Amino acid sequence: MSIKRTVTSVVYVLVVIALCVGKWLIPSGYGALIIDAVFTAIAVLGALELIRALGCISYMQRAVVIVFSALSVPLYVIFEMVMGAGFAGMAYTMGAGILLLAILFVADHEQSNLKSTLSSAFVLFYAGLLTAILSAVNHLESNSMLAVMVLFISVPLTDACAFIVGLLLGKAIPCKLAPKVSPNKTVVGAIGGLIGGIGGAVAAYYLFIAFGGVSALNTSLPAWAVMIIVGLCISVMTQLGDLFESAVKRECGIKDMGKLLPGHGGVMDRFDGTLFAGVVVLIAFIFMV
Repeated sequence: MSIKRTVTSVVYVLVVIALCVGKWLIPSGYGALIIDAVFTAIAVLGALELIRALGCISYMQRAVVIVFSALSVPLYVIFEMVMGAGFAGMAYTMGAGILLLAILFVADHEQSNLKSTLSSAFVLFYAGLLTAILSAVNHLESNSMLAVMVLFISVPLTDACAFIVGLLLGKAIPCKLAPKVSPNKTVVGAIGGLIGGIGGAVAAYYLFIAFGGVSALNTSLPAWAVMIIVGLCISVMTQLGDLFESAVKRECGIKDMGKLLPGHGGVMDRFDGTLFAGVVVLIAFIFMV
């Protein structure tokens, strides 16, 4: 399992590097579309995994959830690049999806009951909306390259450091972080994750500068201090996303969301923390960076 996990992690790093290089080198913002394509795939695959895990969503609802999850990123990008109103595209997509689910709740009530309707809305927001927010990070008006680098470096370093520190010190300091949700996670591992997330954000900033990036920070604080704050928030949200996913899986009675990524499980197992962290990255880079 550890070998599979390592190989998958190495492939993940190589893909991330390729995506960042493409975004940086392809002009006029079109390099970002490669990353958007990956986000779209995450939305669709994540929706499929959640639908399968929840098991109560009707066939008509599945069609709505999958279609609108698939549209969440493309419509955000189209509205943003054409009219500079990506958030409007995001709102229209989610609104239309919820409206159709409400119509099915009335017209197909025998199959689309309250539980399945609420579950469908949950999947739409989790897989669709949160992935569209990642696309918003990818299309920030300023510092989008830095934001993507911070996100892609800080999140996996949070996971890696939490895992390594927990493995090394978890038995010596066995205080559990959330025993009812994820019994194997420890407080000391979470602290290791915080250090990794902070280090990842700081490293991402100076790596960005080293490769010729120009950052216009919208704050009087020094860059390293801003990155420490951002990295801390990213790490907290990454670990919260991981615990949230664990709670969902425990509720559904499953160990992994899927088997697509050897050693990691499914797409949502790998990107749960990224989806949550994307929210704080977007807020931080709009108001602080």
